[in-house]
Parts: sequence; structure tokens; C-alpha cells
Amino acid sequence: MRDASDTLASMSPSIVIAPDSFKGSLSAREVADAIAAGWRSVSPDDDLILVPQADGGEGTVDAIESAVPGSVRRSAGLVTGPDGRPTPGEWLQLPSGAAVVELASSSGLPLMHSPDPLGASTRGLGEVIRAALEAGATSLVIGLGGSASTDGGAGALAALGLRLTDDSGSVLPDGGGALAHLAHADRSALMAAPAGGVTLLSDVTAPLLGPTGAAAVFGPQKGATEHDVATLDAALARFALVLGGDPELPGAGAAGGTGFGLSAVWGATLESGADYLAVLSGLGAAVDGADVLILGEGRFDSQSLGGKVVGQLLQRAEERAVRPGVIAGQVTTTAVVNGEPVWTVSLVELAGSVEAAIAEPTPWLREAGAAAARHFAPTGP
Repeated sequence: MRDASDTLASMSPSIVIAPDSFKGSLSAREVADAIAAGWRSVSPDDDLILVPQADGGEGTVDAIESAVPGSVRRSAGLVTGPDGRPTPGEWLQLPSGAAVVELASSSGLPLMHSPDPLGASTRGLGEVIRAALEAGATSLVIGLGGSASTDGGAGALAALGLRLTDDSGSVLPDGGGALAHLAHADRSALMAAPAGGVTLLSDVTAPLLGPTGAAAVFGPQKGATEHDVATLDAALARFALVLGGDPELPGAGAAGGTGFGLSAVWGATLESGADYLAVLSGLGAAVDGADVLILGEGRFDSQSLGGKVVGQLLQRAEERAVRPGVIAGQVTTTAVVNGEPVWTVSLVELAGSVEAAIAEPTPWLREAGAAAARHFAPTGP
């Protein structure tokens, strides 16, 4: 492994650009392309390696499609959105026979007209999964980030045939709040998990219940009041009691408890989405030979350092003595790698306002890429 002095002395430095998507704005590939264009405007002879990343949330399908040649997108038709309105569903077919499904695209928070913390559902996710299985998928990879609901995955499981009823035998309506009345879970019509297994990609290690669980930590982001959080936590506890499974499993609280539901009913396994994508995309090998690692995400804050793409890759940079930089829409935290503060730049800083950065992120990403090239030039900024 080359040390810092060797990398700085390289005549043609190797630069790895590995951003996450800018949620609701640009895909990871679009972010990487824009940063690279800016970098080349300053240092056209540098060796740029673009490796778009994801952590299980929005952009997971894009990142896996980019990493796996021969991947094909498939339509699931219209599925049930998180607030009940129809929304287009799709999944990614891999050459191996695996299907990749992204919760955010069918059951994500941006699909809501207005927050509905007690009633939002993951039913659409289950409908996409059903479409993939009916098309012959032999295994599933499911990205769990970006959920609009806190229903424990009950909506998805209902779409797959799980019958959830109250004491009178009536089928429960969708939404996490309804789980407070759950009495029985009939699995007789439930679709079987694919023979190749089910892998859940998550960016959190939260348990299902309690002060660090799905409702308490993530419910307020979905519009939940303090009373709603208490209601949802109790409802999820009821769900866990009826289903069985391990509510303390790290990641059980992912996507409003969907990590728990799919692991309890289908035996799905939870993995770090960032780690999974890093391996699949060959990022480790790319970073091993790199001089600089440029990361990116919509908001670089304290949560970024707790399992999300940027935090995971900053750790990788430290392990390999690579100089890292972070380009983000907004920057509200700092990090230290190899004993030095990580260089950062925000689009808001460059554009002058949040509104300007959101309105046209691509030119500001190019400007940020140019700033990064100037900062990391062998002769200094």
C-alpha cells in the first residue's frame, strides 16, 4: 500500500468518486458524473474512477444496476403507494436470477402528499416483491431505506398473503396504527420466500422497539407526534408478540420496522447496505489503488457517520490511508480521518442558498468537483 507521500508524488493521481444519491434530486451516477466533469475541468489528466454507491435507500437499484452488467429493469405495473394512491413499481433482474427491490421507489416518504404516520403502508413493496417472484426470481435483495411508514412491514406481508386480523376476525386496515388491534396472523396463504433467500440492505442498526427503535427515532421524520410515537411503539410491540421473531435484532427497526417483519416471517437476513454495495461495485479494490476518495450525499451530518455510505467509506479511507473529501448539499458536521479534518464543501455554500442549490444541483456539483481538484492537487490548493 502506498503511503501519503507516494500518492502525492504521483504524476497522474488516481481519484475514486463514490457518492451516494442526493435524495429526491439526483441519482448516485448523476452526482458522480457531475463531480467528475468539474474535476476534469481543472485536472484533465487525472485517472478518475466512478463508483456510484447506495446504502439500501433511494438509489439502491441505480447503484446495483451500474455495478452488475446485464441487469434489466422490470415493471411491476401500478402498485399501492404509501398513502393508497397508485404509483409505478419496478424491480431489477440480475443475471444470477436475483431480483433487487427498492422500498423507497414504491413506499417511500417522497410519495406522500401529506404525512400519515399511523396510516402509511408498505403494501406497494409487497406488490413489487410478488411481481418479481411470479416472474421467477430465485432470490431477493431488498433495499429498506426511505420508508414513509412505521408498519413493521405489515403492508408488504399482507400483499404477499399474510392475513392479519383482529379479535373478531376482521382484516386489519393498512398502517402501523392498526397493529394495536392485531390478534392473529394467518400464514396459510403467504407466498414462500425464494429458495435463494432474502437479503435486506439497511443503513441503520436500530431495534424494533423502545427509545432507539423504529417509532421513536424515525417516526418524527414521518410526521409522528409524541402521542403517535407511543401509539406506534405499542402497536409494533403487539405485532412482534403475535409474529414472534427478534425485535432486538440489529436493523429490525429499519424502514419503520420492515426489517423486523421480513426477518420474522421470511427469515430474511439484514446486512449493511453500504458494505454490500461497496463489495458488489468493487470499491475496495478501487480504493486500494487510490490517492483520493471523493464522497457525496445530500446532507453530511452526524447521522452520516453512523452506518450510512459516507461514514462507512470514511472508515475505509482511514484503513487504507487514502485522502478523503466530502461533497454534500449541506454540511453540518465534521470528521477526522488519518489525524486530519476531512475536507468538505457544500452546494449551499457555493450556490449561496438552499433554494439555489436545490433548484440546479448539477452545475454546483461541477463547481464542487473543480474545487476538490484544486484542493487535492499534488502542489496543494
